[in-house]
Formats: sequence, structure tokens, C-alpha cells
Amino acid sequence: MTLSQRRDNETDRRLTLLVGLVVVAAAIVVTAALREAFPTPLLSSATGVSTLVMLTFTITVGTLFKARIRIRSTTHSISWNETALVIAVAIAPTPWVILCTAVGVTLASLQLPPIKLAFGVGKNVLMAGVAGVVFAAVGWDRLPAQPWDMIPPLALVYLVAVVMDEVLAIPVIALASGNRISHQFRSNLDLRVAGYAVRFVVVICTLLVLRADPRLLLAMPPLVLSLHLAYSTRIRTRTEQQAWQRLARTTDALNVVDLDKVLTTAVTQAAELFSADEVEIALRDGGRTVRGAGSTITYDGPAGEPSPVDGSVVHARLEGHDRTASVGTLRLRFRGPVQLSEREQYTLRTFTSALCTAVRNAQAYAELARVAAEHEHAATHDALTGLANRRHLLESGTEQLATRHAEGVTALVLIDLNHFKEVNDTLGHAAGDQVLTQVADRLCRAARDEDLVARLGGDEFAVLLRALPAPAVAAHRAEALIGVLHEPFDVDGMRISVEASGGIAAAPASGGMPELLRRADVAMYQAKRAGQRVATYAPGRDTADLGRLTLGGELPRAVADHEFTVNFQPIVDLGSGEVTGAEALARWHHPTHGMIDPLRFLEAVERSGLLPAFAEAILDQALLAAVSWRTAGFDLPVSVNVSPRSLLDARFPGAVLARLRAHDLPPDRLVLELTETLTLSQLDVVDRVLSRLRDAGVRLALDDFGTGYSSLSLLSRIPVHELKIDRSFVTAMEGSTEAAAVIRSTLDLGRSLDLTVVAEGVESEPQRRALWELGCAAGQGHLFARPLPAGTLLAALQRGSGGRPGTLVPPLHDTGAVIRLAPGRRQPGRSRATGLPNLPA
Repeated sequence: MTLSQRRDNETDRRLTLLVGLVVVAAAIVVTAALREAFPTPLLSSATGVSTLVMLTFTITVGTLFKARIRIRSTTHSISWNETALVIAVAIAPTPWVILCTAVGVTLASLQLPPIKLAFGVGKNVLMAGVAGVVFAAVGWDRLPAQPWDMIPPLALVYLVAVVMDEVLAIPVIALASGNRISHQFRSNLDLRVAGYAVRFVVVICTLLVLRADPRLLLAMPPLVLSLHLAYSTRIRTRTEQQAWQRLARTTDALNVVDLDKVLTTAVTQAAELFSADEVEIALRDGGRTVRGAGSTITYDGPAGEPSPVDGSVVHARLEGHDRTASVGTLRLRFRGPVQLSEREQYTLRTFTSALCTAVRNAQAYAELARVAAEHEHAATHDALTGLANRRHLLESGTEQLATRHAEGVTALVLIDLNHFKEVNDTLGHAAGDQVLTQVADRLCRAARDEDLVARLGGDEFAVLLRALPAPAVAAHRAEALIGVLHEPFDVDGMRISVEASGGIAAAPASGGMPELLRRADVAMYQAKRAGQRVATYAPGRDTADLGRLTLGGELPRAVADHEFTVNFQPIVDLGSGEVTGAEALARWHHPTHGMIDPLRFLEAVERSGLLPAFAEAILDQALLAAVSWRTAGFDLPVSVNVSPRSLLDARFPGAVLARLRAHDLPPDRLVLELTETLTLSQLDVVDRVLSRLRDAGVRLALDDFGTGYSSLSLLSRIPVHELKIDRSFVTAMEGSTEAAAVIRSTLDLGRSLDLTVVAEGVESEPQRRALWELGCAAGQGHLFARPLPAGTLLAALQRGSGGRPGTLVPPLHDTGAVIRLAPGRRQPGRSRATGLPNLPA
């Protein structure tokens, strides 16, 4: 059983219960009237019998005078019966009026269905009984001597009869029509009130006539008939006016371009417009059927589903006034037999014509929207691969950069296929298209849902990485993306290998998406020139920076005038808070531009030919600082960053060792930090330089570990003592599982190779404790100190933390609380690189 059928059954049950209560109450009233009526002598005289016959006739005629209104498949009537009942009770005994009412209403309603007949008789019997009770309560004396004396009691009795008529009839009509009781009560309320007032005047006039001369009653039927016709005409005019207003509102509501809204509006409005139990619209295109009852859509799907409403059906084709091809069919369903009036038939033709126009407009708009969407998609997507094109990438990237601070770091990976032209030249463009399509599929599978994969043209692809926890994570994502392209491609039964190069750029502070794309392009060509798979954009290697070129012309003067200075950032034992070393950081104190970051001038230094002089000046200041600390009682190694170009100079080891001898500083007090920009092709030359330095006792560190794909390759070739975790991983470790995993794997690698691991960028106590608990021995960052001049750092060492010279922060544990590991795993003692105690992992 469907929901609609269950609802109908519930309505029928409630309607039967309500009618049953009215009939039972009326039966009790009739039984009491029978007991009171027959002992009276009314039937013993001809006058009494004629009075009863007249009462029965009056009530029958009053019931027959009806103004009919159709609600759905049921016709409801507004009659004069309350007028006849009040007149009858006013001039005759109440028990006999009750019996005459039962007989008269039955005679007038024989053609009605049994349930409507029973309800009509019961309602009027109860009205007659209540009217008699009210008359008795007010002490009514039939036809008082003074005419005005009868108006108040008559008004009270008539009001009670009217209220009872409304209270009994309106809930039944509302249930039968499916309307709310409040809505049914408000419907035509003004007309009903006016009708009651007119009929009350008829009651007064009739009783006055009877009081003056009963023969004047002959003039009352024509008057009553005239009033009834006028009232019926008024009701019919009002009903038609409301119908036209609803039609106008409905046709206006159909003026939308969404087909779903058109059909929903048509179904719900037509149910009210034609007072139908169900409205169904069946469209020809697509075989769609929409069905509803009242304000509810009960079915929306393919044709063929049977309707739960049984009864008469009115069919109407959805066609325009010109009778052109219809777009479908409208069906009005009623539970009983219904014949539409002439006005309703015209309304139906007007409604179907408007609905036909609305459906055609909506279908045309939907087609236009579909075509526009196809064109928009074609304008923003690559026709071959279906990926976003350059325009879409720029638009989406611009929108993303506007919210990057709220969502995390945005980065772009630019990927170019190496030697792809050979595929087209050898196997043809069809094979090349297959390779490009497979590349697109692999990149889409490797990318995250929030990333945007695009083809910029030819064999160039781009992936916009959104919501990264840290810039360094972009390198690992790029490795994963390019890694999926290393597997051979199947093209027409052949397996083809395609290599790719990638450039990574994080969102710039200015310049927007075009600048981000330019930087990724610069990085990608740097990767190609260096023979790497992936390269990350570095401002120092961007030759397109005109400001850096301008600074390059001032380098000779800067070196001669000693404008390059060195600050030192301490390296601290994470557990004890003791300073165990310091990293030298070069700065250019420009007389005009102020302090300049090395990223802006190092590339220019390397290209200028002044690199040896610059490196010697920085090394000299670093060694002088180490000597001053040593003299003050703080024997700290100093770390100095080394340019890859210096390692390609065979004279570099001799210059370093010469400066160490000049300052009388042991070689193990110097740590040279190497970057991962070294390529495997350069390692043969670098090996000899680094081996000489290491053999002399100089220690080596691999800086920014984890940010480049060659980390493990470098470790297998370069005999370093120390690994430095890039600050981006430390910053993101609390919120990024990827960053935490990189740190953990780096620490495991350091333990397995007996290397010291230093974490850069430690800025909070939670970061310090988390790193120490993971087994990281040392760290540097703003938590301990910002880069300081050598003398300032010495003063801080002498002052110490909590009265402990040589410390910058309180220890994480009490003295002696660190448990040493057994020799089998790691020997207790000092690290070769910095003299740090080996802490448990």
C-alpha cells in the first residue's frame, strides 16, 4: 500500500468516525423527541396535523434550496435549513420539530449517498434540538405580544444554530476535501456571514407575518426564492472570480526556466485550481511523469507507475493555442464522478496552454545551459586529456592564492616530459596522444582530491598543490607525482619509457599565479640543466631578478669595504639546554638597502668571480669567533655553509686548512654544511675535495636534509658526520603526519649511520620536547636565540640560563635522569661531529 493510499484510508476512517458520532447523537435526540411528542394532543386536531405537515414541507423546501460548490469529487451545498428550523421551533413544540426535521431532511436528501444522507439528517436534528433547548432556556413565549420582544431571543437561537451548523459541517467538509479546518472556515466567510444575516431577516419577517396574518405567508416563498437566487449567483460569481485569480497566479508562477520548478508548480497549483484529488503530468521527451496531491509531489519518475487514485480522469493535451504538437499530457484524477463546468473547461485549456509554453521554455533553456556548459568546459579543459588547461589553472590558482593563508601553503609542480618529440617522430602523433592520455590518468590518480591537474600544452603538465602543511612537503608530493611516470607505458602493444623533469614553486608573496607559474618554470629548467628529476625554485638562482643583477655590480666594493658580516645562531643540546655549536650566517650590510639576505646575493657572488674572496672573508670571521669563544672557555665548533661551486675548486681545501692554521684552531672545530643541489655528475670532482677536508679532520654536514630527492644518493657518496633536518618539517610536525614521518625516518637513518641529527627551526618548547623524545640530540632556532653577533652570543653564554654558563634554556630533565643505551645499539660518549651526548631514541 502506498503512502497516498494509507493517507486516504486514514481520512476515510476519521470521516466515518465523525459522521458516526453525529448520527449517534441525533438518534438519541430523536428517541427523546418520540417519548415527548406522542402524549401531546397535537395530532388530535386538523390544525395540529396541518401545522406538522407545513413544518415538514418548510424544512424540506429549506433543505432543497441549495447553493452548490464542488470541492474535488464531492459537491457541497449551502442551504436554508437553519432558517426553516428556527421558524419551526419558534411556532411549534420542539419534539415535533425534531421529528419533522428528520422526515423533511430525509425527503429532501433521498438522492444523496447514504453517508451524506445520514450526516445531513443528524446535523439538522441536532440543530433543531439545540434551538429548542435555547428557546426553553430564554423562556420563549410563542409570538410575544410586542414584536421587538422576540428579536433578542431569536437572534440568540439563530446564532447558536449557525455556530452549530458551522462546527458540525466544516470539519466534515475539510476532511472530505483534504483542506485544513482553518482554511475551510476562512473560505467564503464573508459570503456565509452575509447569507446568515439575510436569512435571519427572513426569520424575523416570517414570524412577524405569522403574528399579523398567516395568510400573508403566501408572499414569502417568492421572496425567499429571489433571495436564494441572488445569494447563489453571488456565490457562483465569487467562486469564478477566485478561480480566475488562481489561474492568473498559476500562469505567473510558471514563468520560470527550471523544468523541475515548472512541473512542481503546475502539479501543486492545478490540484487547487481544479479541486482535483491528484494531478499528473506526463512528458513526451524522456518519458518523465510527475504526480502530486495537494501541495505534495508523490511521484517523479518514468512513466508506467500506476496511480493510487481510482475514479474519473480528465485528460488534456499540453499544447498551445495554435494546436501544435503537444509536449505531453495533463491528467486530473477524482475519486468520484466529476463533470467539469464550462468555466472549468475553459480554465483547463488556458492552463494547459500556459503549461505547454512553460515546459517548452524550460526545455529550451536546459538545452542552452547544457550547450553553454559544454562550451565553458571546452574553454577551460584540454580536449585530448580532459584535464584543466592553462586558463583554468590560472583562474583556479588565483582564487586559491586569495585564501592560501586560511587553508595552508599553495605550491605548483610543473612537469615536462623529456624527449617526447622522439615518440611523435618515431611512432606517430596517435601514439604520442596515447602517451599523453596515460600520463594525465596517472597524474590524476597520484594527485589528491583537492589538487588540480592541468595540461598546459604539448608535453607540459602542471599540478596545483593546495593546503600543504609546509613548503618542503611539496618536494615529496612532486617526487610521488613524477615517480608514477617512471613505469613504462603500453602503446599499441609496445612498452615505452618516458622520463620527466619537474619544477616546484611555493606561492609567492606577490605576483600572483603568473609569477608562481614563472617560478615553477624556472625550477623545471634548472632541473633539466642539472640532470635532476625535481628542482625547487630558489630566488638565488633566478636570473630573471633584475634587483639581484643590480646588486651584483656592487659586489666588488662590498668585498673591499668589508660590508659582509656574519651572525651566529647557536646549536643547543635539546635535553640539557647547553650550547654545543653555532652556525655562521652571512649578511650583507648594504649602505643603502640595509641588511640583505644571502638568498638575494649568493647567486650573483658565484657568477661574479668573487666567490673565493667572499668565502675566505666569511670563513675568516667564523673562525675568529670560534677562537674568541675558545679563549673565553667555550670550545664550540662553528658551522659554515659551503657553495657547491667552491667544492668544484681544487684550491678550496688548501685555503680552508690555511685559515685554520692561521687562527690556530683544530680542524674538528669547523663544520662545513653542504646543500643538496650537488648533482651526481659533479660528485666525482667533489669527492676529492671533500675527502681531503675530511682526512684533515674537518667535519661535514648535509644541510636541509629531506627537501631534495638526492638525499640518499648523496649520503652514499659523501662521508658526512651530521644531518640537519629542514626547518619546514619541524614547523609542520605537529599538524602533518608527512612532516613527522620525515623527521622520524631521518632520525632512524642517523642512528643507523652513526650520524648526529640537528633540527633547524625549533621555535617552541613542545617542538623541543617532541624532537628530544624522538631521539633528536640537537636543535637550533628562535626558541634558543636568533642569529647574533659573535660578541653578543659570547655574553649570552657567559650569562647562561638559571645561573648555568654555557646554557640558553633550562634542561628538559634533572641531572643524571638520562638513561644511556646499551653498547649494542649505540655507544655512549660524544658525537664525532659536535661532541653532543648520545641521547636515547
